[in-house]
Amino acid sequence: MDKDTFFQKKRLLNIGGNYLDLDIPKIAGILNVTPDSFYDGGKYLEEAQLLKQVEKMLNEGADIIDVGACSSRPGAKEISIEEEYKRLSRTLSPVRKKWPEIIISVDTTRAEIARQVIENFQVNMINDISGGITDPEMFNVITEFQVPYIIMHMQGTPETMQSSTNYSDLLREIIEFFSQQINILVQKGVHDIIIDPGFGFGKTLEQNYQILCHLEVLCMFNLPVMVGVSRKSMIHRLLDITPEEALNGSTALHMLALEHGADILRVHDVMEAKQTTQLFQKTHAEGENYTFQHRE
Repeated sequence: MDKDTFFQKKRLLNIGGNYLDLDIPKIAGILNVTPDSFYDGGKYLEEAQLLKQVEKMLNEGADIIDVGACSSRPGAKEISIEEEYKRLSRTLSPVRKKWPEIIISVDTTRAEIARQVIENFQVNMINDISGGITDPEMFNVITEFQVPYIIMHMQGTPETMQSSTNYSDLLREIIEFFSQQINILVQKGVHDIIIDPGFGFGKTLEQNYQILCHLEVLCMFNLPVMVGVSRKSMIHRLLDITPEEALNGSTALHMLALEHGADILRVHDVMEAKQTTQLFQKTHAEGENYTFQHRE
């Protein structure tokens, strides 16, 4: 894909009448309010802890706070809709009270959860790891409320996905999935769509790197691309380290993702990701501005 085509992607997200400009890459800070997430499970279950973490992420430059109440780590068991909403409610209520203007995304596959958090807590975005597959009503809720929708590709479910990694053509099947789901959304009148290829969700370590190295193929949809590789097993398994030791690897892959077309980085470590986007911007700005002078 040539540079002119690459930069024709949709660059503005409508957030309730305000626009988020994606000419500058954005950071979505992860707030997991689960007891069992792979890296930070159990850290932010108390109000004081979660408010401190949100404040830290905002001060470090987070553009979006992405809240998840249901673990999607490999092998994770599904929780009830009542328990998911309970976790979200006790998180979103104090966060929204303290920061009424910030952009909040909720990570859920359930249409009823999406409806309730939008209505009750003015959630601005929905992040659906199933891409509309788990709950067929999800697209109707997104259509009704017209909030930006992050559509992720996942093969299987969190409980089964690591045994669902067979593809005849990995990238082609991912593109076909997005083509089908995006077409349904567009027909329903949804325009603010973000694509997430779903690193680690029904992919082997090798498949994750294949996607990352060819991420620019997703630019064919002319929609923003979000990447979530922060501290994932594709880093710590390859390097034979723990998730706690995977910050350096996360930063390296974030730069690579930006080079290949990512618009939003979903991260645990906001400050380091923000610095990465600043270095990326400066590198590209100077590269475009400099003209080599040939001597006669």
